[in-house]
Amino acid sequence: MKRKVFYISDGTGITIEALAKSLLTQFDKVTFDREIIPYVDTVDKVRSVVERINKSADVDGQPPIVFSSMVDVACRNILEASKGVVLDFFGTFISPLEKVLGVKSSYTIGGVHTMGSGEGYGRWIDAVNFALQHDDGQQAQKLETADIILTGVSRSGKTPTSLYLAMQFGIRAANYPLTEEDFKHDGIPEYLKPYKKILFGLTISPQRLSSIRQERKPNSRYASLAQCRSEIQIAERMFQHEKIPYLNTTAKSIEELASGILIQTGLKRRAAVAN
Repeated sequence: MKRKVFYISDGTGITIEALAKSLLTQFDKVTFDREIIPYVDTVDKVRSVVERINKSADVDGQPPIVFSSMVDVACRNILEASKGVVLDFFGTFISPLEKVLGVKSSYTIGGVHTMGSGEGYGRWIDAVNFALQHDDGQQAQKLETADIILTGVSRSGKTPTSLYLAMQFGIRAANYPLTEEDFKHDGIPEYLKPYKKILFGLTISPQRLSSIRQERKPNSRYASLAQCRSEIQIAERMFQHEKIPYLNTTAKSIEELASGILIQTGLKRRAAVAN
């Protein structure tokens, strides 16, 4: 089964996309053809979007699913008159919240991702810069100021997870790739020994790792299933022997990994994108 899905927003569309994806993942037997349309912030733009939605309905012979996070009531009304099945997050949640809180919404466009200019913003920028500077063990300086150091074999998901922790939660995350040279010695690599208390491991299935590495270095020893299996086994033995907490990245999204890391380590969010 295949279904057309539109994400419509008067801002970047990041929030509505994340919310909608979390809902659609519950329907694994359906293939969704997704289209994100951001910055739909005028009546004329909404009418243009409605034409696309209606055309999709006519061509497919079934109404597309439309996730909307538009603030303007007039724009929302026009969208709801389309041939799509419109799921409006603002309409669904704002009115009940106004009643519960006893105040009117400010109806601010894009407020979730406003970064501001206060102390929280400074911490956020610092965390992002730290993650970039300490990617793949590039720098040893100021590593003692890290909140966490992710480690694991090459291509196990360390870099995107580090950046997500920094960008979303203001966490100073470094990462270090375990290589064959590291595996020649027992225990934690010398580089990481002073920071054992803040180490967190990432692992992955050998099949998935091999597939990822094949894209980078096709038909190489580095990408072979045997090599991937060997590296992962050694890395996991080290995590277990040294009592380093770790997570398997194979079937987890970056969001799930980050949440799992926060739960297992007890790390607190220092700052977020929104202030």
